[in-house]
Amino acid sequence: MKRVVTELERFRVLPEKEAVVKEWMDFLNEYLPDVLLTLEQEKMYVEAIFQEEEQGVTYLYWFSVQGENPVAVEESNFEVDKKHMAYWQECIDPAYRSKKLTPKVVMIPEKIHQAIQEDK
Repeated sequence: MKRVVTELERFRVLPEKEAVVKEWMDFLNEYLPDVLLTLEQEKMYVEAIFQEEEQGVTYLYWFSVQGENPVAVEESNFEVDKKHMAYWQECIDPAYRSKKLTPKVVMIPEKIHQAIQEDK
């Protein structure tokens, strides 16, 4: 049986990079068909990015449902991933230790689990 990992992780955006974050998210949305092509090698079944402003600080949250043995995005040869990682390097604060939230209940319908099991 394939193992599925469900994650939610928070990253802090560097000060004064909010405009670049908007550009980054606009880029991902504009090139969404290309982005979706990269998800197969990452064994990524679902990925979503959320943004939060708290006390003048911007945070990005990554939510994902991912399978076993993925190719890391950092190792991708897709141009869209290279640009995505360049935005990451410019915007995400490396001094902030990301916050990984712990799932308590993961609700995935059986037909979705079956589709994951059938995925090759």
